[in-house]
Amino acid sequence: MSIDYGPRPLRITLTAVVVLVLGALMAGGGAYLAVLGGSWYYLLAGIGLLVVAGLLFARRRAAIWLYAALLLATLAWTLYEVRFDWWQLAPRIDLWCILGLWLILPFVNRYVSDRLVWRDGASGLLGLGLLAGALMAGYSLTQDYHSIDGQFSDAQMQGLDPQGQAGRSNSEWPSYGGSEQGDRYSTADLITPENVGTLTKAWEYHTGDLPGPNDPGEFTYEVTPLKVGNSLFICTPHSIAIALDADTGEERWRFDPSINRDAEYYQHMTCRGLAFHDGTRYPSPGSTSGQPDQSAARCERRLFLPTNDATLIALDVEDGKPCEDFGNAGVVDLKLRLGEGALGVYLPTSPPVVTEKLVIIGGSVTDNGAVDSPGGVIRAYDVKTGRLVWNFDPGNPDATEPLPPGETYVRSTPNSWTVATADEALGLVYIPSGNQTPDQWAIDRSAQAERFTDTLIALDLATGKVRWEFQTVHHDLWDRDLPSQPTLVDIDRPEGKVPAIIQATKRGDLYVLDRRTGEPIVPVTEVPVPQGTDYGDFTAPTQPVSALTYAPQEPLYEKDMWGGTPLDQMMCRIQFRKLRYEGDFTPPSEKGSLIYPGNVGTFNWPSVAVDPSRQLLFGAPNYLAFVSKMYKRSEVDPNERTGGGETGLQPNLGAPYMVSLKPLLSVLGLPCQSPPWGYVTAVDLRTMKKVWMHKNGTSRDSAPLGIPFPVGTPALGGPIVTAGGVAFMSGTLDYYLRAYDLQTGKQLWKGRLPAGGQATPMTYVSEQTGKQYVVQVAGGHGSFGTKIGDSVIAWTLEQDDAN
Repeated sequence: MSIDYGPRPLRITLTAVVVLVLGALMAGGGAYLAVLGGSWYYLLAGIGLLVVAGLLFARRRAAIWLYAALLLATLAWTLYEVRFDWWQLAPRIDLWCILGLWLILPFVNRYVSDRLVWRDGASGLLGLGLLAGALMAGYSLTQDYHSIDGQFSDAQMQGLDPQGQAGRSNSEWPSYGGSEQGDRYSTADLITPENVGTLTKAWEYHTGDLPGPNDPGEFTYEVTPLKVGNSLFICTPHSIAIALDADTGEERWRFDPSINRDAEYYQHMTCRGLAFHDGTRYPSPGSTSGQPDQSAARCERRLFLPTNDATLIALDVEDGKPCEDFGNAGVVDLKLRLGEGALGVYLPTSPPVVTEKLVIIGGSVTDNGAVDSPGGVIRAYDVKTGRLVWNFDPGNPDATEPLPPGETYVRSTPNSWTVATADEALGLVYIPSGNQTPDQWAIDRSAQAERFTDTLIALDLATGKVRWEFQTVHHDLWDRDLPSQPTLVDIDRPEGKVPAIIQATKRGDLYVLDRRTGEPIVPVTEVPVPQGTDYGDFTAPTQPVSALTYAPQEPLYEKDMWGGTPLDQMMCRIQFRKLRYEGDFTPPSEKGSLIYPGNVGTFNWPSVAVDPSRQLLFGAPNYLAFVSKMYKRSEVDPNERTGGGETGLQPNLGAPYMVSLKPLLSVLGLPCQSPPWGYVTAVDLRTMKKVWMHKNGTSRDSAPLGIPFPVGTPALGGPIVTAGGVAFMSGTLDYYLRAYDLQTGKQLWKGRLPAGGQATPMTYVSEQTGKQYVVQVAGGHGSFGTKIGDSVIAWTLEQDDAN
């Protein structure tokens, strides 16, 4: 027996309105997506919801039947597109299941009729759909389509090669990359997978250097401290050098060069680190013993500080005061012979490379600033006097003798903004180059600029002459400069140990070359790439690809577009269909092109870490798509603000086209491509095979309410590896320093940071206390969107395991 319930309850009316709005949005957007050649699902589902809304208004039981059918169809479509991939599955069905739960509640469901009913076939079908959705979601949580599960053998982890340990001290971190090899490896072994969970904060120091009113948006702490003796040495974004006690974190001295704050620093305000030269390692000129000079006169041990206003300053390690015998009272002006407009545009953001006799430095040139910009010259100065010994000008590479007075270096040539590496035994310094600015407007590049674009260049240490070169991108239109410090390692091969150099790239390739000749150890193949631009430039027919690569193995498809709900996911699909995209190396366009991997790159300045004893590589690849769109200058409002970072509308002064660069984001500000966006991974260098790969980082500091979803976030902060079998890394969008088991990649520990940790950590064993410390700078990153701070934090084991 049924009972006539009378007028429609308000809750049914409101439900109908919600379904009507959702249906209208989905049908409208779905129709546009279908016109663009995309999926018809959203249009059909939207029409179905509109019908459900009408039936709800009419209190027809068919509303529940139809909604249940739409839910089941959505579940089937979801499985067809993404199988049981949780982060793809959840946003496709979340709103559907929430609305379905509302419709099945008795105080709603029984009134979707002109008579009081509830337990009927419609409710049963809807319940079946909700149960199926719950089972799908639960099962998907057990599936992982993105990770590589594996581990290194016990023999490989325990068999430390003495050659990989030779010449290193576990109490020192004397170079940006930990050693002259740039491998970010320490022989410290007190912290192990078994005890790392007891790490506790030992001390915290605040630099006091925070953004000023005229600083650019990319105010960043990317510094890795050096450790020499019992002191740590850091530099801050405003180029202030600071020495700290390595056991207590107390400040020992501070040197503020008072950089020119009146210049317009368009993109960067950062300092990645200092460089150290130990003159006591080398015999004095009059010595015949061949032994190091232990007299340690003032400035015999010195630091080199690059400043944002383009100077290089030599400081005494002991007191932080300038070394008067270097340059002009301790200072070399790097703007000399660069021509006009160098201040604020030419920025030595990375530490120089130091050898026995030379300090060698390049510099960043503002991306997409102007066609006429300072050149990317590499200069080698006498480490004692600051005298210019040679200069490598990419626009005039054969003339490496110092320029005569009155002449300037060739303008607008490829620059090298990251850290170089030297092999003094081979007499070579390895320079990773970028491209000539502007990045996407390349018509005016000279033959020499094309030659040295995105190229690993081996220069003779004595003369600066090119010994060999290896190009990683031809005619770069994608800002795929070489961002990472190259790493030197002797690799075990069937023919014996081979001196290798590993260059990580933004595309994700790991080029493994014989560092004597530049010949590939791991095969490199030229592959065809998309052709043609719509703004008059040309594209290279092929691009080099390494057989060892973390570049995306599949192009993006419409089904890879993501969002928090079906609606913003649909909007991302519309964005995807409106952009030009033909896979990797799709050229920029006036229409707008999807660039994947994007400008941040798969690897960036943090590079990779290499354990030379265990012959393994640890890396942290990122996967974020960007949009590159060209605008005719004549069609852009001249009053529209440009600049202030590496995203947004870029000025490209002197070129007929400007470029807009931005990450591919949804209307909610989430990446439009599905997660994971960041991983940690390891490679066995003996076989060149990937052993394990796991997503890394959570949404703790970027999601509403601080919910720590384990999505795998991008990271901009490098890894280090230790003889203890533990790797450390920060840099994720959540504020943690993490420790990993090198054998399996399992996360073992994490320490909370007060700000973004977009810097590479370091480690050392104190000669005073015998404790192993791990130090992380947490100062945030303006472009990465993490919280700005000024902390330097050290951790050590809760109990002194050194004894």
